[in-house]
Amino acid sequence: MKKLLFILIIVVPLFVLGGIAGHFAMVFRKTYQGPDKTFEVKTGETFGRINQRLFEEGLIPDKRLFHYYAKYRKVMTRFKAGQFTIPQGADMTQVLETLVHGQPNLASITIPEGKNMYEIARLLEAAGITAERDFLTAVKDPDLIALLEVEATSLEGYLYPETYRFAPGTPARVVAKSMVDLFLAKTKDLNFTHPFLNRHQIIVLASVVEKETGAKVERPRIAGVFTNRLQKRMRLQSDPTTVYGIWERYRGNIRKADLLEFTPYNTYKIPALPVGPISNPSTDAIRAVLSPEVHDFLYFVSKNDGTHIFSKTYENHERAVDDFQRNARARQGKSWRDLKQ
Repeated sequence: MKKLLFILIIVVPLFVLGGIAGHFAMVFRKTYQGPDKTFEVKTGETFGRINQRLFEEGLIPDKRLFHYYAKYRKVMTRFKAGQFTIPQGADMTQVLETLVHGQPNLASITIPEGKNMYEIARLLEAAGITAERDFLTAVKDPDLIALLEVEATSLEGYLYPETYRFAPGTPARVVAKSMVDLFLAKTKDLNFTHPFLNRHQIIVLASVVEKETGAKVERPRIAGVFTNRLQKRMRLQSDPTTVYGIWERYRGNIRKADLLEFTPYNTYKIPALPVGPISNPSTDAIRAVLSPEVHDFLYFVSKNDGTHIFSKTYENHERAVDDFQRNARARQGKSWRDLKQ
Protein backbone atom coordinates (compact mmCIF):
# COMPACT_ATOMS: atom_id res chain seq x y z
CA MET A 1 0.00 0.00 0.00
CA LYS A 2 2.81 2.39 0.94
CA LYS A 3 4.56 1.55 -2.31
CA LEU A 4 1.38 2.38 -4.25
CA LEU A 5 1.01 5.71 -2.46
CA PHE A 6 4.65 6.51 -3.18
CA ILE A 7 4.09 5.81 -6.84
CA LEU A 8 0.93 7.92 -6.94
CA ILE A 9 2.28 10.83 -4.92
CA ILE A 10 5.90 10.98 -6.05
CA VAL A 11 6.65 8.90 -9.10
CA VAL A 12 3.61 9.74 -11.23
CA PRO A 13 3.96 13.55 -10.80
CA LEU A 14 7.66 13.32 -11.52
CA PHE A 15 6.92 11.27 -14.61
CA VAL A 16 4.31 13.82 -15.74
CA LEU A 17 6.65 16.74 -15.03
CA GLY A 18 9.41 14.94 -16.83
CA GLY A 19 7.13 14.44 -19.79
CA ILE A 20 6.11 18.10 -19.80
CA ALA A 21 9.74 19.18 -19.48
CA GLY A 22 10.71 16.86 -22.29
CA HIS A 23 7.94 18.26 -24.46
CA PHE A 24 8.97 21.84 -23.79
CA ALA A 25 12.61 20.98 -24.39
CA MET A 26 11.67 19.43 -27.72
CA VAL A 27 9.61 22.47 -28.66
CA PHE A 28 12.36 24.82 -27.45
CA ARG A 29 14.88 23.13 -29.71
CA LYS A 30 12.57 23.21 -32.72
CA THR A 31 13.99 25.38 -35.48
CA TYR A 32 12.52 27.57 -38.18
CA GLN A 33 12.70 25.60 -41.44
CA GLY A 34 11.57 28.17 -43.99
CA PRO A 35 13.84 30.34 -46.16
CA ASP A 36 15.70 33.26 -44.57
CA LYS A 37 13.01 35.77 -43.65
CA THR A 38 12.93 39.50 -42.90
CA PHE A 39 11.02 40.35 -39.75
CA GLU A 40 10.30 43.96 -38.80
CA VAL A 41 9.91 45.19 -35.24
CA LYS A 42 7.97 48.44 -35.42
CA THR A 43 8.80 51.42 -33.25
CA GLY A 44 6.79 51.24 -29.99
CA GLU A 45 5.45 47.75 -30.73
CA THR A 46 4.53 45.70 -27.63
CA PHE A 47 6.09 42.36 -26.81
CA GLY A 48 2.68 40.69 -27.08
CA ARG A 49 2.24 41.90 -30.64
CA ILE A 50 5.79 40.91 -31.61
CA ASN A 51 5.28 37.47 -30.05
CA GLN A 52 1.99 36.97 -31.90
CA ARG A 53 3.46 37.94 -35.27
CA LEU A 54 6.52 35.71 -34.79
CA PHE A 55 4.18 32.78 -34.18
CA GLU A 56 1.86 33.63 -37.08
CA GLU A 57 4.83 33.83 -39.45
CA GLY A 58 6.11 30.47 -38.26
CA LEU A 59 9.33 31.85 -36.83
CA ILE A 60 8.73 30.43 -33.36
CA PRO A 61 6.87 27.19 -32.50
CA ASP A 62 5.19 28.29 -29.26
CA LYS A 63 4.05 31.75 -28.09
CA ARG A 64 3.76 30.82 -24.42
CA LEU A 65 7.20 29.29 -24.21
CA PHE A 66 8.74 32.28 -26.03
CA HIS A 67 6.97 34.57 -23.55
CA TYR A 68 8.35 32.65 -20.56
CA TYR A 69 11.83 32.60 -22.03
CA ALA A 70 11.87 36.35 -22.80
CA LYS A 71 10.56 37.05 -19.29
CA TYR A 72 13.24 34.80 -17.77
CA ARG A 73 15.91 36.65 -19.77
CA LYS A 74 14.38 40.01 -18.67
CA VAL A 75 14.31 41.35 -22.22
CA MET A 76 10.59 41.79 -22.90
CA THR A 77 11.01 45.56 -23.27
CA ARG A 78 14.40 45.51 -25.00
CA PHE A 79 13.44 44.54 -28.56
CA LYS A 80 15.05 46.83 -31.14
CA ALA A 81 13.03 48.56 -33.82
CA GLY A 82 14.05 47.73 -37.36
CA GLN A 83 14.16 44.92 -39.88
CA PHE A 84 16.05 41.73 -39.01
CA THR A 85 16.87 38.60 -40.96
CA ILE A 86 15.80 35.35 -39.27
CA PRO A 87 17.87 32.60 -40.91
CA GLN A 88 16.71 29.11 -41.72
CA GLY A 89 17.49 26.80 -38.79
CA ALA A 90 17.11 29.47 -36.08
CA ASP A 91 15.66 28.25 -32.79
CA MET A 92 13.86 30.43 -30.25
CA THR A 93 17.12 31.36 -28.52
CA GLN A 94 18.57 32.64 -31.77
CA VAL A 95 15.38 34.49 -32.69
CA LEU A 96 15.43 36.26 -29.33
CA GLU A 97 19.14 37.10 -29.61
CA THR A 98 18.64 38.51 -33.11
CA LEU A 99 15.75 40.79 -32.12
CA VAL A 100 17.28 41.97 -28.85
CA HIS A 101 21.04 42.10 -29.47
CA GLY A 102 21.38 41.82 -33.25
CA GLN A 103 21.99 44.64 -35.72
CA PRO A 104 19.00 45.68 -37.86
CA ASN A 105 19.32 45.20 -41.61
CA LEU A 106 20.71 48.37 -43.17
CA ALA A 107 19.51 50.02 -46.36
CA SER A 108 22.19 51.50 -48.61
CA ILE A 109 21.48 54.88 -50.20
CA THR A 110 23.69 57.09 -52.36
CA ILE A 111 23.16 60.85 -52.18
CA PRO A 112 24.60 62.28 -55.42
CA GLU A 113 26.56 65.53 -55.43
CA GLY A 114 24.39 68.57 -56.02
CA LYS A 115 21.07 67.18 -54.79
CA ASN A 116 19.05 69.57 -52.64
CA MET A 117 17.26 68.70 -49.43
CA TYR A 118 13.92 68.18 -51.19
CA GLU A 119 15.44 65.65 -53.57
CA ILE A 120 17.30 63.94 -50.72
CA ALA A 121 14.06 63.68 -48.74
CA ARG A 122 12.39 61.86 -51.64
CA LEU A 123 15.35 59.48 -52.02
CA LEU A 124 15.26 58.64 -48.30
CA GLU A 125 11.54 57.91 -48.36
CA ALA A 126 11.87 55.76 -51.50
CA ALA A 127 14.58 53.74 -49.72
CA GLY A 128 12.29 53.22 -46.71
CA ILE A 129 14.72 54.98 -44.38
CA THR A 130 12.65 57.93 -43.19
CA ALA A 131 9.58 59.86 -44.33
CA GLU A 132 10.06 62.75 -46.76
CA ARG A 133 8.01 65.12 -44.60
CA ASP A 134 9.86 64.16 -41.42
CA PHE A 135 13.25 64.76 -43.04
CA LEU A 136 12.27 68.20 -44.33
CA THR A 137 10.95 69.08 -40.88
CA ALA A 138 14.23 67.93 -39.30
CA VAL A 139 16.53 69.88 -41.63
CA LYS A 140 14.53 73.06 -40.94
CA ASP A 141 14.34 72.52 -37.17
CA PRO A 142 16.01 75.49 -35.39
CA ASP A 143 16.95 73.33 -32.40
CA LEU A 144 18.76 70.75 -34.53
CA ILE A 145 20.43 73.48 -36.59
CA ALA A 146 21.68 75.13 -33.38
CA LEU A 147 22.83 71.79 -31.97
CA LEU A 148 24.93 71.17 -35.10
CA GLU A 149 26.25 74.76 -34.97
CA VAL A 150 25.19 75.55 -38.53
CA GLU A 151 24.66 79.29 -38.94
CA ALA A 152 21.74 79.11 -41.34
CA THR A 153 17.98 78.66 -41.43
CA SER A 154 18.23 75.07 -42.69
CA LEU A 155 20.82 72.32 -43.10
CA GLU A 156 20.80 72.76 -46.89
CA GLY A 157 24.39 72.76 -48.12
CA TYR A 158 25.65 70.69 -45.17
CA LEU A 159 24.06 67.32 -46.03
CA TYR A 160 27.17 65.66 -47.36
CA PRO A 161 26.74 63.72 -50.65
CA GLU A 162 27.90 60.17 -50.00
CA THR A 163 26.74 56.55 -49.77
CA TYR A 164 25.12 55.85 -46.40
CA ARG A 165 23.74 52.78 -44.66
CA PHE A 166 20.74 53.30 -42.38
CA ALA A 167 18.25 50.97 -40.78
CA PRO A 168 14.75 51.31 -42.28
CA GLY A 169 12.70 53.62 -40.10
CA THR A 170 15.70 55.57 -38.80
CA PRO A 171 14.47 58.85 -37.21
CA ALA A 172 14.88 61.80 -39.56
CA ARG A 173 16.94 63.79 -37.06
CA VAL A 174 19.44 60.93 -36.81
CA VAL A 175 19.77 60.78 -40.60
CA ALA A 176 20.23 64.55 -40.93
CA LYS A 177 22.78 64.66 -38.10
CA SER A 178 24.77 61.82 -39.68
CA MET A 179 24.99 63.74 -42.95
CA VAL A 180 26.08 66.97 -41.28
CA ASP A 181 28.59 65.12 -39.10
CA LEU A 182 30.15 63.65 -42.25
CA PHE A 183 30.23 67.10 -43.86
CA LEU A 184 32.12 68.45 -40.85
CA ALA A 185 34.55 65.52 -40.93
CA LYS A 186 35.19 65.89 -44.68
CA THR A 187 35.79 69.65 -44.48
CA LYS A 188 37.64 69.96 -41.17
CA ASP A 189 41.04 70.31 -42.86
CA LEU A 190 39.92 72.92 -45.41
CA ASN A 191 41.08 76.48 -44.93
CA PHE A 192 37.95 78.60 -45.26
CA THR A 193 39.87 81.86 -45.43
CA HIS A 194 38.57 83.93 -48.35
CA PRO A 195 39.14 87.55 -49.45
CA PHE A 196 35.48 88.57 -49.18
CA LEU A 197 33.29 85.55 -48.36
CA ASN A 198 32.57 84.06 -44.95
CA ARG A 199 32.35 80.31 -44.35
CA HIS A 200 28.61 80.07 -45.01
CA GLN A 201 28.86 82.19 -48.17
CA ILE A 202 31.58 79.85 -49.43
CA ILE A 203 29.15 76.94 -49.05
CA VAL A 204 26.44 78.97 -50.80
CA LEU A 205 28.68 79.69 -53.79
CA ALA A 206 29.97 76.08 -53.87
CA SER A 207 26.36 74.88 -54.06
CA VAL A 208 25.83 77.08 -57.12
CA VAL A 209 29.06 75.91 -58.77
CA GLU A 210 28.00 72.30 -58.15
CA LYS A 211 24.69 72.83 -59.95
CA GLU A 212 26.15 74.76 -62.89
CA THR A 213 28.35 72.04 -64.36
CA GLY A 214 28.48 68.30 -64.74
CA ALA A 215 32.15 68.50 -65.73
CA LYS A 216 34.27 68.34 -62.60
CA VAL A 217 37.25 69.93 -64.35
CA GLU A 218 35.17 73.06 -65.00
CA ARG A 219 34.40 73.79 -61.36
CA PRO A 220 37.42 76.06 -60.69
CA ARG A 221 36.78 78.00 -63.93
CA ILE A 222 33.08 78.51 -63.16
CA ALA A 223 33.99 79.49 -59.59
CA GLY A 224 36.32 82.04 -61.17
CA VAL A 225 33.49 83.46 -63.31
CA PHE A 226 31.25 83.94 -60.28
CA THR A 227 34.13 85.39 -58.25
CA ASN A 228 34.77 87.94 -61.01
CA ARG A 229 31.10 88.87 -61.21
CA LEU A 230 30.77 89.28 -57.44
CA GLN A 231 33.84 91.50 -57.34
CA LYS A 232 32.36 93.67 -60.11
CA ARG A 233 28.96 93.69 -58.33
CA MET A 234 27.38 91.98 -61.33
CA ARG A 235 24.38 89.71 -60.90
CA LEU A 236 25.29 86.01 -61.03
CA GLN A 237 22.34 85.29 -63.34
CA SER A 238 22.36 81.60 -62.48
CA ASP A 239 19.34 79.58 -63.60
CA PRO A 240 19.73 76.94 -60.83
CA THR A 241 19.39 79.61 -58.13
CA THR A 242 16.17 80.87 -59.72
CA VAL A 243 14.82 77.32 -59.93
CA TYR A 244 15.57 76.70 -56.26
CA GLY A 245 13.61 79.80 -55.26
CA ILE A 246 10.47 78.33 -56.86
CA TRP A 247 11.34 74.67 -56.22
CA GLU A 248 8.07 73.57 -54.65
CA ARG A 249 6.12 74.69 -57.74
CA TYR A 250 8.80 74.15 -60.38
CA ARG A 251 7.72 71.70 -63.10
CA GLY A 252 10.89 71.31 -65.15
CA ASN A 253 10.84 74.40 -67.39
CA ILE A 254 12.06 77.82 -66.38
CA ARG A 255 9.99 80.63 -67.85
CA LYS A 256 10.74 84.30 -68.46
CA ALA A 257 8.25 85.16 -65.73
CA ASP A 258 10.29 83.07 -63.30
CA LEU A 259 13.43 85.04 -64.14
CA LEU A 260 11.57 88.29 -63.49
CA GLU A 261 10.06 87.19 -60.17
CA PHE A 262 11.83 88.45 -57.09
CA THR A 263 12.86 85.77 -54.62
CA PRO A 264 15.88 85.77 -52.30
CA TYR A 265 17.36 83.09 -54.58
CA ASN A 266 16.77 84.75 -57.96
CA THR A 267 20.23 85.96 -58.96
CA TYR A 268 18.75 87.62 -62.05
CA LYS A 269 17.14 90.08 -59.65
CA ILE A 270 19.53 90.33 -56.69
CA PRO A 271 23.12 91.64 -57.13
CA ALA A 272 24.54 89.17 -54.65
CA LEU A 273 24.70 85.54 -53.62
CA PRO A 274 21.38 83.77 -52.97
CA VAL A 275 20.29 83.87 -49.36
CA GLY A 276 21.34 80.25 -48.76
CA PRO A 277 22.75 77.13 -50.46
CA ILE A 278 20.76 75.66 -53.34
CA SER A 279 22.26 72.17 -53.18
CA ASN A 280 24.65 70.05 -51.18
CA PRO A 281 28.08 70.45 -52.75
CA SER A 282 31.05 68.11 -52.92
CA THR A 283 34.37 69.01 -51.32
CA ASP A 284 35.69 69.52 -54.88
CA ALA A 285 33.14 72.29 -55.44
CA ILE A 286 34.08 73.87 -52.10
CA ARG A 287 37.77 73.71 -53.01
CA ALA A 288 36.98 75.34 -56.36
CA VAL A 289 35.47 78.32 -54.56
CA LEU A 290 38.42 78.51 -52.16
CA SER A 291 40.90 78.35 -55.06
CA PRO A 292 39.09 79.56 -58.19
CA GLU A 293 40.80 79.70 -61.54
CA VAL A 294 42.19 83.19 -62.15
CA HIS A 295 40.97 84.56 -65.49
CA ASP A 296 38.92 87.37 -67.06
CA PHE A 297 35.84 85.37 -68.04
CA LEU A 298 32.48 86.84 -67.03
CA TYR A 299 30.08 84.61 -68.97
CA PHE A 300 29.55 80.98 -69.88
CA VAL A 301 26.95 79.08 -71.85
CA SER A 302 26.21 75.38 -72.10
CA LYS A 303 27.44 73.46 -75.12
CA ASN A 304 24.61 70.96 -74.43
CA ASP A 305 27.01 68.16 -73.53
CA GLY A 306 27.70 69.01 -69.88
CA THR A 307 30.51 71.46 -70.71
CA HIS A 308 30.50 75.19 -71.38
CA ILE A 309 32.05 77.84 -73.57
CA PHE A 310 33.44 80.83 -71.65
CA SER A 311 33.52 84.46 -72.78
CA LYS A 312 35.12 87.66 -71.55
CA THR A 313 32.69 90.07 -73.21
CA TYR A 314 28.93 90.21 -73.57
CA GLU A 315 29.24 90.35 -77.35
CA ASN A 316 31.22 87.11 -77.48
CA HIS A 317 28.78 85.56 -75.03
CA GLU A 318 25.83 86.45 -77.27
CA ARG A 319 27.56 84.81 -80.21
CA ALA A 320 28.07 81.67 -78.11
CA VAL A 321 24.38 81.71 -77.15
CA ASP A 322 23.46 81.95 -80.83
CA ASP A 323 25.77 79.06 -81.70
CA PHE A 324 24.81 76.68 -78.91
CA GLN A 325 21.37 77.65 -77.58
CA ARG A 326 19.39 79.53 -80.20
CA ASN A 327 20.57 77.11 -82.88
CA ALA A 328 18.28 74.09 -82.47
CA ARG A 329 20.58 71.88 -84.53
CA ALA A 330 23.38 72.42 -81.99
CA ARG A 331 21.19 70.82 -79.33
CA GLN A 332 20.08 67.77 -81.28
CA GLY A 333 21.39 64.50 -79.89
CA LYS A 334 23.32 66.27 -77.12
CA SER A 335 22.96 65.59 -73.40
CA TRP A 336 24.97 66.28 -70.27
CA ARG A 337 24.38 62.60 -69.45
CA ASP A 338 26.84 61.71 -72.21
CA LEU A 339 29.60 63.64 -70.47
CA LYS A 340 32.69 61.59 -69.61
CA GLN A 341 33.95 62.68 -66.23
